[in-house]
Amino acid sequence: MRILGIDPGLVNTGWGVIEAEGGHLRYVADGTIRPPRTGSLAERLMALHAELVEVIKAWIPDEAAVEETFVNKNPLSALKLGHARGIALLAPAEAGLAVSEYPANLIKKSVVGAGHAEKEQVQMMVKMLMPGCTFASADSADALAVAICHAHHSATKRLVGGIMAGAAR
Repeated sequence: MRILGIDPGLVNTGWGVIEAEGGHLRYVADGTIRPPRTGSLAERLMALHAELVEVIKAWIPDEAAVEETFVNKNPLSALKLGHARGIALLAPAEAGLAVSEYPANLIKKSVVGAGHAEKEQVQMMVKMLMPGCTFASADSADALAVAICHAHHSATKRLVGGIMAGAAR
C-alpha cells in the first residue's frame, strides 16, 4: 500500500510518500509545498490545492493521512492553519483516497515511542525507519512520520477487522 502523509501549513505543507507491505516500510518520496506569501488567502489556498493535486497525480497513493491541528494560542493563526488543513483533507478525498487523521501526540508515539517527543527525535527516527531518506525539510519529515503512523495503525485496523470478520462467521 502506498501512503501519502501530509503535515498541513499555510506557509509550508510537508508531504511524504511511503510504501507499506506487511511490517515493512519503504521510503518513496517527500517534499514541501510553499504557497506564495503574497496574494489573498483564497489564492494561496488555491496554490496549495493545485500542488497537492500534482503530488497525488505524480505518486499515486492508495491512502492519505493528515496531521490533526492542535489548538493554537493565537486564534487567527489557528484559523489560517485550519484553512490549510481543509485543503490537505480535500485534495486526497477529491482523488478518491481514504483520508485518516492523527493527532500529533499519537504520531510521535507511533514513530518515537513517546507522545511528547521533540521534532529532532522524530526526524532521527524517520531517518532510521526510512533508510536512504534525506527529507526536504522538517515539514516533510513530519509528513513522513504521519505516513508511518498511518501504516502502523491501518495495519492494526485491518488485522482486527479480519479477526472480527472471522469470529462473526
